[in-house]
Amino acid sequence: MWRSVAASVAGMMGAVAAVAPAPPPAPAVDAMPALTSTPFGALPEQGVTHTVTISGRGTLTGTRVTFTTTVDLDGVIARAEPGRCAASPRTVVCDLGDLLLGAAAAAPRITITGRIRPGVPPGTLVRNRVSVTSVESTATDPHITSNAYLLPGATAKTTATDTGLEAPAAASGVRPPERSLRVPAVAAVVFIAIAAGILLTRRRLRRRHGLPPRLAVTTRHRDPM
Repeated sequence: MWRSVAASVAGMMGAVAAVAPAPPPAPAVDAMPALTSTPFGALPEQGVTHTVTISGRGTLTGTRVTFTTTVDLDGVIARAEPGRCAASPRTVVCDLGDLLLGAAAAAPRITITGRIRPGVPPGTLVRNRVSVTSVESTATDPHITSNAYLLPGATAKTTATDTGLEAPAAASGVRPPERSLRVPAVAAVVFIAIAAGILLTRRRLRRRHGLPPRLAVTTRHRDPM
């Protein structure tokens, strides 16, 4: 008898469980980090403030925010509301705990201040990156935002291109031909050297024949007498 009653109760419970609706799934978490850097494009030895806010809907469990940059910051100070942060010249890690996003409370905020270390060469890529991880969004699929810029180079010195006339030559690496007043003088020197060479050649020929210069000249004409 007891066996039959137990079987009946078990059957009724199974039927109720089959009819009862399944619990609704937990709502998806929509977290959206935002990063603001002021001033954007800060130069070496210039102070900069990075502000991170998290908005969205849902609950984040064990929230961690990681900020990284590609240049060293001196005097880094990081504050989280709520939570606490650990800072180094290039990395700031803040543990915010459990967050309820979309509630009446203000959005979580992290403020990072510092000064870009001097000596960073021009052309360096400065990239600031923020990632948000939690139990719902692990490190393999974090929420990420970032910004980046290049440090400008040194101011170029004034070159020949400012004249507007020598720019093609400067670009090709070939100097334009220079005009000079030495050309006529060089031609005159060459002409004199050639004339002197001719005279010397004639004298050598006369000496080979053993004739004085005057005789060699007079032999070219017959004596009318």
